[in-house]
Amino acid sequence: MNKQDIFERLRNGETVLPNDPEAYRMREESFATKKLLVQMNNATDLNEIRGLLSQITGSDIDDSVAVFTPLHINYGKHIKIGKNVFINFDCVFLDLGGIIIEDNVLIAPKVSLLSEGHPTSREDRHSLIPKAIHIKKNVWIGAGATILPGVTIGENAVVAAGAVVSKDVAPSTVVGGVPAKFIKNI
Repeated sequence: MNKQDIFERLRNGETVLPNDPEAYRMREESFATKKLLVQMNNATDLNEIRGLLSQITGSDIDDSVAVFTPLHINYGKHIKIGKNVFINFDCVFLDLGGIIIEDNVLIAPKVSLLSEGHPTSREDRHSLIPKAIHIKKNVWIGAGATILPGVTIGENAVVAAGAVVSKDVAPSTVVGGVPAKFIKNI
């Protein structure tokens, strides 16, 4: 049996089966995060919001980061946020697979960063497949966009509003649509 903690295994990309003896911990940690999110999402002071987000992520959130709540997170400890990041209202971050947001990233309202998914086969569907999302420097993600597990968005790229991104995005490009496709170089 794997002796690594379930959260380490998830962060390392290991599929977690529904009968995993530590699976219950994911739900426990999610509810602990929810307690902090209730406080954060009702706070009106940006410093308080950053402080609570630091507790949720277990890392320092730079004073240059601005978050317009509500923000919905299922775990938090696998999120890394750089400097001068702006996260607008009503975003969803499922981070069991890991989410890295580098410096100078703009995230519009209702963006979903989903670093975890499930197999399509009926027999295995309750398993959890984690794959990290990496958003590089100076990226702008438009309103309502969804970034799926395992995607890297290259430096200076733009994701159009409403796009569903299932594949890596090249640096300095614009992608859009469902599924997201190349639109132009910038």
